[in-house]
Amino acid sequence: MTRTPAAFFEVVNDVFVGTLAARGPWSMDHCHAGPVIGLIARAIEQEEEPGKFLTRLTVDLHAPIPLAGFQVQANKVKSGHNISVTNAEVLALDGKILASARGLWVGESDVGDVPTAPVQPLKLSEANEAPFPGTRGSQMPSSFTSFIDVAYPPDETEDLGAKTLWIRTLPLLVGEEPSSFQRICPIADSGSGISRNAEVTDYIFMNPEITILRHRASSSEWLATTARSDWQSNGIGMATSVIRDEDGPVATALQTLLLRKREG
Repeated sequence: MTRTPAAFFEVVNDVFVGTLAARGPWSMDHCHAGPVIGLIARAIEQEEEPGKFLTRLTVDLHAPIPLAGFQVQANKVKSGHNISVTNAEVLALDGKILASARGLWVGESDVGDVPTAPVQPLKLSEANEAPFPGTRGSQMPSSFTSFIDVAYPPDETEDLGAKTLWIRTLPLLVGEEPSSFQRICPIADSGSGISRNAEVTDYIFMNPEITILRHRASSSEWLATTARSDWQSNGIGMATSVIRDEDGPVATALQTLLLRKREG
């Protein structure tokens, strides 16, 4: 795939400006939440806690985040022996809070070999590249799904419903290698789209929040996600994604979904 632009964001006078790759599916003017969540993780990781592992990130999305520009700020609120907490906010250029987040750091300790659950093998070499689910032949303007690489394990299809996909995304910023957690974020926020139960032309299914729970770092550029969406007639749903590399699970993402049927 020809990758233009080369990253999700540019930095202009300490403001993050989204490229076409950061555009979301619901508006021409607003970001896909995944890359923004990556920037939130980046800001939290800059408040690094020595000897601790960033394990959980919970983000509440209060308002659409403009491609035209925003800022991200983080501050440490607790630094304990085993547990530390860092908060972050995404701010509009007028100071309005667009998203708020909380990162949980957990102290690491070498406990030697531990029992683990069996892992079903999943090999990237067996997967076949194809478009993101629901985008084949789409006339929609270029956006997030136009600039990521996607590969389907054997027997997986682009049809509606739960599925497993391999995904490789762009870096957040040109010339900066994303951390393991930052690389997870755009994929974690894609679970509801991967496992959609209807097309975006028929339903809106956006998430007002997301929680990412990570227990292991991964150096892989390609990550697989097994996603499932459960929708209810009261207009609320949930998407659950298990994110892994070839060695096994790395993280789990949970998205609450706001469901609305499109009119006309």
